[in-house]
Amino acid sequence: MAKQYETVIGLEVHVELATKTKIFCACSTAFGGAPNTHTCPVCTGMPGALPVLNRQVVEYAAAVGMAANCQITRDCRFDRKNYFYPDNPQNYQISQLYLPICRDGWIEISVPEKEKTVTKKIRIHEIHMEEDAGKLIHDEWEDCSLVDYNRSGVPLIEIVSEPDMRSAQEVIAYLEELRLMIQYLGASDCKLQEGSMRADVNLSVREAGSEAFGTRTEMKNLNSFSAIARAIDGERERQIDLLEAGEQVVQETRRWDDEKGESYPMRSKEDAQDYRYFPDPDLTPLHISEEWLAQIRAKQPELPAKKRLRYKEEFSLPDYDIRMLTNSKAMADIFEETAALGAQPKKISNWLLGETLRLLKEKEMEPEDITFSPRHLAGLIELAENKVINSSVAKDVFEVMFASDVDPKQYVEEKGLKMVNDENALRKTVEEVIAQNPKSVEDYRSGKEKALGFLMGQTMKAMKGKADPAAVNQLLRELLKP
Repeated sequence: MAKQYETVIGLEVHVELATKTKIFCACSTAFGGAPNTHTCPVCTGMPGALPVLNRQVVEYAAAVGMAANCQITRDCRFDRKNYFYPDNPQNYQISQLYLPICRDGWIEISVPEKEKTVTKKIRIHEIHMEEDAGKLIHDEWEDCSLVDYNRSGVPLIEIVSEPDMRSAQEVIAYLEELRLMIQYLGASDCKLQEGSMRADVNLSVREAGSEAFGTRTEMKNLNSFSAIARAIDGERERQIDLLEAGEQVVQETRRWDDEKGESYPMRSKEDAQDYRYFPDPDLTPLHISEEWLAQIRAKQPELPAKKRLRYKEEFSLPDYDIRMLTNSKAMADIFEETAALGAQPKKISNWLLGETLRLLKEKEMEPEDITFSPRHLAGLIELAENKVINSSVAKDVFEVMFASDVDPKQYVEEKGLKMVNDENALRKTVEEVIAQNPKSVEDYRSGKEKALGFLMGQTMKAMKGKADPAAVNQLLRELLKP
């Protein structure tokens, strides 16, 4: 009988914080600047330059810790992690090893399993603050590597989970929940494509039922959720193949190549003692007072998990709608503001999850890029519900509103888009269409239902799209009776 194996996974997630300046200096953190233009003596490691801690970094780190049910370390400090690499100008990184700002937390995830959804708590070992390194860029023409120090000193938090995940599905659920929580807090935009959220995967396998952990590897270069899932499946199979062949798994750091679907060894996996950590002598210990914590706590927004529960109770929306709406704070805000104006929650949800998502995808935009106002969305829903305009015209008006946030009521009035409610005019038009299309009339009366659609289309065209489709359908059926 073939052995059964269990995958054991823990994550180290690095998140760039949304401060305007770096962690220990006043240089800009803006993404995309020309190389080495967001630098100063501090973040380039010049001799004698002294770091000064950015207060906002501490507040963001503590806010994330609170949201992740962590204990906040009231007296913490920074340590130097010593290593030599071209993108590290100081030859050490300022981080936290001995007294990280947050410890012993958890995040609850939901994972579909057969016909039900299973919830599970993923424990968080710690969250610590640290500075980012620079970035190496390879110049193929000159066959050399260049270094850009713009990213050096950008504030990070590293969120270290316990090895509680057992599949790629659980890992993605954890990362999605973590990303959403941090975005709601405003602590980071968590854009994987820009490197503001990066995950290293620590993975081992063991025989099912075993209590002992196997030898773990760490995988880097994972810049999308799909790449993370493929890397996990690939590394799991690689380790199982080694064990089945009677070989040992080597503890090492590996680089994932998503195009080839393979990982390659980078270096042996270091332990803490290899970095010669010691307390940073240029930074004093940090005391976080109860008053400061209370201020941070008072700013905490309603987080996704609580919002989902409230939407279920307050708006009676389907679970799918709730999850889709709360998957973006920007989308949830528009929904709530529109509902506060009196629009029906399900109607709002239909517009946001239908036409809005369609246009966002078509125009390659994010929900944060939406410019139309909740007041105008509520106005459009009112026009459609009161049959001032039909559904087809409503979609056309929405496209204009999406692009330039026009007032739908004013736009409909100016363009003459109101539905024609004159029954005599509608009857006259339908009679003319019937008279002009005897073949379609004959087809319908002989049982070809599609012919009715053609006649409806001709009627709507004659009415310039301003008739009520339901009324047209009813009148056609009435007049086409043998």
